[in-house]
Amino acid sequence: MSKFTHHIFVCGKCKPPKHLRDGKHDPGKLRAALKKEIKQLGLKADVRANDSGCLDQCDDGQVIVIYPQAIWYGGVTEADVDRIIHETILGGKILEDLVISSERLRCGKKAKASDSASSESSPSS
Repeated sequence: MSKFTHHIFVCGKCKPPKHLRDGKHDPGKLRAALKKEIKQLGLKADVRANDSGCLDQCDDGQVIVIYPQAIWYGGVTEADVDRIIHETILGGKILEDLVISSERLRCGKKAKASDSASSESSPSS
């Protein structure tokens, strides 16, 4: 079995910002839309879309990360799927309107005191 050229992880724990929560948020629908487009284009042997656990970028809305390229996109909706597959996966283009800047990424960084304080004081939802 060959390696995937792209592995898309869809955060299954992401929540939209509180002011945008309408009860319709469903990460499973985003993953299903990605998988559908991958299948329709005959890319299943090379591209995979999976659920992930928390990617620790909750302030960025629905998040996906594409490996091995380490491309982080935030605020992703089903409407973005076509562009992600065609422009990023097939075309190699970074979608600047979706990319999470390296300054905002929490991976590999220690939590700030303000982050840990806010997580301790806010109730789990």
